[in-house]
Order: sequence, then C-alpha cells, then structure tokens
Amino acid sequence: MKTAIIMGGTSGIGLATAKIFLAHDFNCVLVGRSSARFEQIKSELVGSFEFISADVRKVEDCDKIISRAVELFGGVDVLINSAGIYSEGAITSVDEKIFDDIFATNVKGTFFTTRAAVDELIKSCGAIVNVASDAGLRGNYFCAAYSASKGAIVAFTKSLALELASFPVRVNCVAPGDILTPLTLNQLKTSGGTVEELAKFYPLGRIGTAQEVAEAIYFLSTANFITGAILSVDGGLTC
Repeated sequence: MKTAIIMGGTSGIGLATAKIFLAHDFNCVLVGRSSARFEQIKSELVGSFEFISADVRKVEDCDKIISRAVELFGGVDVLINSAGIYSEGAITSVDEKIFDDIFATNVKGTFFTTRAAVDELIKSCGAIVNVASDAGLRGNYFCAAYSASKGAIVAFTKSLALELASFPVRVNCVAPGDILTPLTLNQLKTSGGTVEELAKFYPLGRIGTAQEVAEAIYFLSTANFITGAILSVDGGLTC
C-alpha cells in the first residue's frame, strides 16, 4: 500500500482529503496540533491510518513527522501540505506576532515538512500537493499577510517542481476560493458576514466544499504528467 501524509488532517480540507485517500486504499498519516481533535474525528475514518501530534511551526516537529511516518508505514508516497491559518485586517493591525504566526504555519511548515520528506519521495517517485488560495494568486482586501503567505506557496510550488522533476517527484498546488470549513465559518463569525453573501461573488453561485478541494488534491497526486501546476478550485472566482 502507498502512504500519504496529510498535514492539517483533522479538520476541513485536510480531513476530507484523508477520507478520499483512505477510500483509495492508502495508508494515511494525519498530522495536527490537537490530539483531542483527532479523537473527535477518528470514528469518521475507515482504513489504515495513524495520527501524529505536531506543530509545523517547529522544524524539529517537521522532521519528526516524516521519520515517524516512515517508522509506521515504511515510506512516503504523497505529501499533502494543507495545514494553515487565516487572519485578516488592515496592515496597521498586523503586529509582528500575527505576521510570524501566519508565515510560520503557512510557509515555514510547508517548506520544512517538504524538506524532511524529499529523500523518501525521491525513493518512491512520489508527489507533493500544496494548498494555497485564490488570495495567493490575486490578493484579497484586508488580507495582505495571509495573501503574501499563500503567494509564497505558489512560488515555492513552481520552483520545487523544477528542482525535483528529474527524480521524478511531482509538485503541484491547489488554490481554493472560499470553502465551507470551520476556518471559513469562524472568519464569517468574526466579520459578521454570511455564506449567502460570500456566494454572490462566485460565478457558480456558491462557495465550495472541502470534498471538492480534496478531489482536486487527489487528482493532482495521481496525474503523472502534471507538475508545477496551480489548480484553481474556486467556482470561477479568478477567471
């Protein structure tokens, strides 16, 4: 059996992705900060899976994730970098702590988990799928730090795809729009907005689901002649 590591695997897009990979008979390693959260969702999972508690803001934890996954399942075939946090507000409201937390989670965690996994992915001729955002493609209002972090993921994906192509390890990225996840619902709660109001911005007339993004992630992980791609999963928002 092949093995997939899903960062941020206990909620939202990461959890939906884990379910799809399990349905396709992968071993899955779900990574998250909260063991309690994993206990809440593990009854939803069917198949061969393990959980690793880790904080991707710490390089030693990024290394631990990969070494432990190899101990559990013997190797790594797919790495899904879907751990991330969101923050919005005017640039004058973004202090150093907020900025550092966004970049440590969204960029540093992706970079160093990938670095730790590269040798194993070369052995398996594997695949990496990163999760960016429409905000990383065009920028979003009151969202400069988050947009910058996701723009970094887009550039990282394209650069690493070239670096690893000869091995061959494929590196791709999904760029979701607004997705109905706990993160989005918390964002709306804070701002006082509604899902219906968000939907009006989308040509397809609705926001997306975590399942729809997970399907795109699975596709990119198995599409053997695609690398360096940034796949928008946003209902036409960035057309």
